[in-house]
Amino acid sequence: MNKPDLPASQEIDRLKLFIYLVPILGFFPALLSLYRRQGSRQEQAISRLVVTLALAWLTAYSLLGTGAQMSEALSLRLLITSSLLTTGYFLTNLWLMVRLWRRKSVRLPGLSKLSDRLP
Repeated sequence: MNKPDLPASQEIDRLKLFIYLVPILGFFPALLSLYRRQGSRQEQAISRLVVTLALAWLTAYSLLGTGAQMSEALSLRLLITSSLLTTGYFLTNLWLMVRLWRRKSVRLPGLSKLSDRLP
């Protein structure tokens, strides 16, 4: 089963999408892409999704960390929840990379709709 060769520009665009989906580090090129308003529709949608996902993770991670610092009774539970949240964030990005590699839709239920509404 041979796949048709894609032009070099499409392969470069696809590589950019993989870079956007790298956890934590991909946030910055995705944000820059949104700021400059450049790229295809798919690139803009993935950039918005990556930025929304990263900001949601960062907010929850910060709140859980702050809660663990403030509360002695719940600190272990909050730190475990924080580590599970971080693991979920990394696995979600990995799963989105696999879907991109298989040339499937890179959308998350609920979160993609939210990210489409953002400017």
